[in-house]
Amino acid sequence: MDIVQTVWLALIQGLSEFLPISSSAHLILPSQVLGWPDQGLAFDVAVHVGSFVAVVVYFRHDIQTLLRAWLQSIASRDLSSAHSQLAWGIVIATIPAGLTGLLLGGYIEMHLRSMAVIAATTIIFGLLLGWADYRFRGSKTIEQLTWKSALVVGLAQCLALIPGTSRSGITMTAALALGFDRTAAARFSFLLAIPIIALSGGYKGLQLVNQDSVAWFEIVLGTFVSGITAYLCIHSFLALVERVGMLPFVIYRLVLGGALIFILWNS
Repeated sequence: MDIVQTVWLALIQGLSEFLPISSSAHLILPSQVLGWPDQGLAFDVAVHVGSFVAVVVYFRHDIQTLLRAWLQSIASRDLSSAHSQLAWGIVIATIPAGLTGLLLGGYIEMHLRSMAVIAATTIIFGLLLGWADYRFRGSKTIEQLTWKSALVVGLAQCLALIPGTSRSGITMTAALALGFDRTAAARFSFLLAIPIIALSGGYKGLQLVNQDSVAWFEIVLGTFVSGITAYLCIHSFLALVERVGMLPFVIYRLVLGGALIFILWNS
């Protein structure tokens, strides 16, 4: 890849990892429309590392508080504090997606990465996001998260393994449908991204062991651009989500899905 392709794909990853718009739907467009080569596993791991660093840095104080509360809850066997409940909620919500990825990841990678699937899921789950935001959104804060709510969001996150769904999109949809406000839905989705990106990046990283050569310039540039973009994306989204709502992202997904169908129809 040249510098333009590297920067563009890293920008796509940094934005689409946390916005409810689906990274897989965006990453397919450069190759289909512009004929760009596949970015390769090493670059994919690099941009995910950038996103991971961004979310960890942004929520560093939350992570310290939650980790401390989680360890204290284990030592004291007391789960009454809001911080310990949120920490355990993240653990509970991570388990279903981790197990599903382990069991079905290979099948999904082989059979569900077509443009038709991505176009359909981009539209369908975009509409579900808009429906949940309009019909069910309530006033629950993230401190009101229960283990049952966390499990529901975690089960919904399993669907994100299907390309085009959007991990952040489906987890926000589930949280909104449970009556959480937009900020709570977004914050829980972003916190939930930390273990998921770590697990996914670690699994892909193990596959790099047998690679002989690595394009280090692309790796470093992609990691940096993805990290900066992801950090700014998280900050901007949390600052604006209550005012802006989900409708702009729903409309964007419908347009994107329509563009993919148009490309598919004319290919």
